Amino acid sequence: MIPQIILDTNVLLTALKSSRGSSYRLLTLVDSGRFQLNISTPLVAEYEEVLRREMPNINGTDIIDYLCVVANRHKIFYLWRPVLKDPDDDFILELAVKCSATIITWNIRDFKKAAIFGVSVLTPREFLQQIGELP
Repeated sequence: MIPQIILDTNVLLTALKSSRGSSYRLLTLVDSGRFQLNISTPLVAEYEEVLRREMPNINGTDIIDYLCVVANRHKIFYLWRPVLKDPDDDFILELAVKCSATIITWNIRDFKKAAIFGVSVLTPREFLQQIGELP
């Protein structure tokens, strides 16, 4: 079964800032068939807002449009908020529960309570190791 994942915004931002790390490697594999990316309207809106704010000199629209084409799109009907330490991350947890996905983030601590819902949380490096892309 193909792994289902959700990219936290910090992973996307890190991938776009540097082509050297595991975030970038993960982004290059988005349409490889090694895993399936999942998104929701709130997640796409956050991607757009953060890219506009943090990287105003790039055209984030093209990148986000590409992710929207290759990803599974989901409507979220759960509203268990607040669950996580940062309430702004709850919509990511809701998406992960909906599509049985692993959350890929650099902020592992922010998603500690995801385990209550059976949701795995990994760094990009850990996930790439899990799928055999890194030693």
